[in-house]
Amino acid sequence: MRPKPQDKRRALRLETALPVRVGKASGRTRDVSASGVFFETDAAYHRGSRIHFEINLETPWGKAVCDCNGRIVRVERHDGSVGIAVQFSERAVRARAVANKPAALRRKPRKAPRRAR
Repeated sequence: MRPKPQDKRRALRLETALPVRVGKASGRTRDVSASGVFFETDAAYHRGSRIHFEINLETPWGKAVCDCNGRIVRVERHDGSVGIAVQFSERAVRARAVANKPAALRRKPRKAPRRAR
């Protein structure tokens, strides 16, 4: 019986299939965590390379895009597609709204409390 390989993951993975854009190539995430992401695409990449990509999200207030930066830590080739494991860089993810929030979800400005006279 072979020993099980050591799991090097530092954060819980969430299985999800979100659209990814890497330059002109596209793909889909397989799982995402606080420390990284694994996605599949049809473009070729090399382990150790820096990478910038976007993950598209559907939120209750509309579409949002997460701009991500990281380093490729693993590349898996499968029947014409490529699996890419990316470790996020510091300050790697920045989200931006693509559509405006509906009025019902917008934060209303707070009024200053009244002072007693």
